[in-house]
Amino acid sequence: MIWCVEDDASIRDIEIYALQSTGFEARGFEDGASFFEALASERPDLVILDIMLPGEDGISILRRMREQPELRSIPVIMATAKGAEYDKILGLDMGADDYLVKPFGMMEMVSRVRAVLRRTEPGRVSHLLSTGGLVVNLDEHTVSVDGKRVMLTYKEYELLKLFLSHPGVAFSRDQLFNEIWGMDYVGESRTVDMHIRTLRQKIGAYGKLIETVRNVGYRLEARG
Repeated sequence: MIWCVEDDASIRDIEIYALQSTGFEARGFEDGASFFEALASERPDLVILDIMLPGEDGISILRRMREQPELRSIPVIMATAKGAEYDKILGLDMGADDYLVKPFGMMEMVSRVRAVLRRTEPGRVSHLLSTGGLVVNLDEHTVSVDGKRVMLTYKEYELLKLFLSHPGVAFSRDQLFNEIWGMDYVGESRTVDMHIRTLRQKIGAYGKLIETVRNVGYRLEARG
């Protein structure tokens, strides 16, 4: 179970949806008060904690967690505002396991959650995304086609992971660009098309599963 402490309801809902769509259970809280109330009876596997919260801020919440023996071992990923270098350093010094800089892509968030869980729970079962013989091992960060390892670039890997995480969902080029390259990336719109083309080539026959959606973008049609 992943808990998201975020006062912006729209961001919180997106975080929960992204986690649930990639196999996690998730629950959201708008402030520290509701978060600690829930902690009285439950324990999450990991917390994504925003620093800027109404009432008690994220740094104070993290401090309280690390001071209490029963909460100390819960992994925490801090969400910091862009440019808030001091908050990031303070959070890490106080025991945060990782951090995300806003605005961040949902797939980056999921990747960081998995990475922290791997470090804190080394016995966790491997996470796989697959369709037919196309398999992405999220723990090993590898891709195989019918049992043979395929070497992808980081962006190709992230594209394939996104498609396999949301089979049948059509993504516009702008959505793919923002999700994979980030809001601050400066590049040409054809960057997405070029990466899709090379990804299709590298995964062989499974490249046909990545369909072009006219006037929209691309989607992956999963097969059994």
